[in-house]
Amino acid sequence: MKLPQLLMVLVASLFASASFAQTAASEVQRDVNQQQRIENGLKSGQLNTKEAARLEKQEKNISNAEAKALKDGKLSQAEKQHIDQMQNKVSKDIQAEKHDGQVGNPNSPTSQRMQADVQRNVNQQQRIENGVKDGSLSNHEVAKLEKGQAKVDGKEYKAGKDGHVGQHEQQNIQHAENKQSHKIHKNKTDAQNRS
Repeated sequence: MKLPQLLMVLVASLFASASFAQTAASEVQRDVNQQQRIENGLKSGQLNTKEAARLEKQEKNISNAEAKALKDGKLSQAEKQHIDQMQNKVSKDIQAEKHDGQVGNPNSPTSQRMQADVQRNVNQQQRIENGVKDGSLSNHEVAKLEKGQAKVDGKEYKAGKDGHVGQHEQQNIQHAENKQSHKIHKNKTDAQNRS
């Protein structure tokens, strides 16, 4: 292969890597935004715990779809469109739940627990997004971390689906969040080659 052709191939591969990172980062950024909207709904009383739990179940499904899509290190256009459709549905559902006339008590212990758990989701997703942007997380690592986020979201759904999050349930969620936090840190600081 001649030098100009080799340079073109190298430049094209750099753009493809940057494009994937941007796409993966934008998907994770939407996760951050959705979680913030859920948290804000709880804080304002526009969402009650049961509504937030149902939304967390949808977030779980999105994180699982992201994990599956990114497992091979690539995000195809079809996978991106599927995830975007899921995100759009959750966005509409958040809007509908916030304006359906049901209210929550943001000062109740149950809502306070759910607010804290959802805030942790925001933080964890932000850390993953930052890892994608700065290159400290590989595509495969993002897939594994999104699978971990799905587990946390699932625990939040299970805890809040009856409209009440007890202390023991929150401790269980916090344990899962702590494990996820450790995995994010470990993956961001390992010496794995980014691809």
